[in-house]
Amino acid sequence: MPKSASSSPKSFEAAVSELESIVQEMEAGTLALEDALARYQRGTQLLRYCQTTLGDAEQRVKMLEGGSLSDFQPEGRRDSEEGEGA
Repeated sequence: MPKSASSSPKSFEAAVSELESIVQEMEAGTLALEDALARYQRGTQLLRYCQTTLGDAEQRVKMLEGGSLSDFQPEGRRDSEEGEGA
């Protein structure tokens, strides 16, 4: 039985797992219209939860890094790029 549309997931991972299950059910194309609409509604709630959770995690990382996050550069990449084409 599907979870209630108003219940919150236990964790980010649980939300992703439930969302994957909903996608599989909907892709199978065997759901009745009302069931498909209910799954779609639940999926959008889970998606918002995941987006909010990821946004919160990003803010926590920024706080931990003192707001000085920069793009990841693999070790040695800058040096090798500067020497190319010379």
